[in-house]
Amino acid sequence: MTLMKRILTIAAACMLLASCATNAGKNDAAVAEESAPSVAEESVASGAKPQLYDESIDLLVQIDAALKEAGKTGKFVICQVGGNWCRWCIMFADFISSDGDIAKLVADNFVYIHVNYDKKQEHFAEMSAMLGDPGRFGFPCLVVLSPEGKVLHIQDSSFLEEGEGYDRLKVLRFFSKWTPEAVDPAK
Repeated sequence: MTLMKRILTIAAACMLLASCATNAGKNDAAVAEESAPSVAEESVASGAKPQLYDESIDLLVQIDAALKEAGKTGKFVICQVGGNWCRWCIMFADFISSDGDIAKLVADNFVYIHVNYDKKQEHFAEMSAMLGDPGRFGFPCLVVLSPEGKVLHIQDSSFLEEGEGYDRLKVLRFFSKWTPEAVDPAK
């Protein structure tokens, strides 16, 4: 056995022992749940990029469809503006969908769409003007629209961050303060 193979074998054994020590006393389900990768992590690990943002869709058609749905359901529209190239955009989508309370709050109150920010796309300038020039806030940028298409709020998502991720309470507070009922309690 060459020196390099011995070093690799020893390193692998050390990693295995460390993993066993870390998971000692936990049942298999707890270990599996802790180590299960998120959708974003799986996509990155497999080399595939998560495709939250449809890069082929007409931006104005996408927003118009969301506004029509919001009008029928009495919800607001949230445009998460960003792109598949943005790790914070992917993280935010994963974060809100993996937290049951946040996911329910969003589903109950918003038509949520991912609007691709690409200056080369057809109708990019119109979309940007319609949403209040969201690129100036960084990505993802969250734009809350009334069913009539009026911009109610533009949220710089950096204010929802904590460390290398998002803060659950800040995110819950943001969504709860921009529900149709919060904006117009008579609804």
